[in-house]
Amino acid sequence: MTVHFIGAGPGAADLLTLRGRDRLAACPVCLYAGSLVAPEILGWCPEGARIIDTAPLSLDAIMTEIESAHAEGHDVARLHSGDLSIWSALAEQLRRLDRLAIPYTITPGVPAFAAAAATLGRELTVPGLAQSVVLTRTSGRASPMPERERLASFAATGATLAIHLSIHAVEQVAAELLPFYGPDCPSTVVFRATWPDETVVSAPLGQIAQLAVEAKFERTAIIFVGPALDPHGFRESALYSADYDRRFRPNGAVGRPGGDAA
Repeated sequence: MTVHFIGAGPGAADLLTLRGRDRLAACPVCLYAGSLVAPEILGWCPEGARIIDTAPLSLDAIMTEIESAHAEGHDVARLHSGDLSIWSALAEQLRRLDRLAIPYTITPGVPAFAAAAATLGRELTVPGLAQSVVLTRTSGRASPMPERERLASFAATGATLAIHLSIHAVEQVAAELLPFYGPDCPSTVVFRATWPDETVVSAPLGQIAQLAVEAKFERTAIIFVGPALDPHGFRESALYSADYDRRFRPNGAVGRPGGDAA
C-alpha cells in the first residue's frame, strides 16, 4: 500500500499532470482538499472509489483514514491544490507516515503562481529588472511568519514578489511595499487563477489595494508586485542576440547551412 500525494494544480482540471491523473485513477481511496480542488478532477477516480473531502477533517482524522486504507491494503491518492512544495501541510503528513512506516510518493503539480503568471501573459524574471521571484505570504491564524521573513526584507531586493494567502491584508501589503517599489510600480491581483470565475485586477501599487478591496476578493488570490510586470520596460536578453556566442550557436553560424538559429 502506498499513499500518493498529488499536486492537483491551481484549479482547471486539465492542468492535472498525466502522472497525477494516472495515479489518481489507480487508487481505490482518494482524500482531497474539497475547498480548493476542482470537483472535475475527481472524475479520474476509479469507479467505486472511496472519496473523502478533508476540508472539515483534522490531521488526526486524515491519518485515521490513511491508516484504515493501509490496513486494508488500499492505495491512497492524497490530492492537494497547486504544488505540494509550498503551503500544503505536506511535511507534517510525511512525518507521521514515516513514523508509521507507510510508504508514499509525491507527484508535483502546476503551482498557482505559475498559472497566474500565464494568465497575465508575463515572464516574472526579465533582464535588467528582476532575476528573482519571491514566493511569500503574510501572517495568518494558522501560520505566523518568522520575524526574519518580513515583506520589507524581500522588497529591499527589488525582486518580483508573488504574495500568497494575503488578500485579506492587501492594504497592509501595499503599505509595506510602497517605500521600496514606489506608488507607480506595476502590481496585479489574480483571483482564482484558471477557475471559471478567474478575475484579474491590475494597477500601480499605490492604487491596487483599493481596487482589490472593491472587487471583494476574499481568498485564493495572488498579489504580484515588481517592475518585471511592465511588459515594455526592459531590454532584450543576450540569449537570442545574433552576436551572442553560445555553445549551440557560435558566432557566424546564424543563417549558414547547419547553423543553429534558435
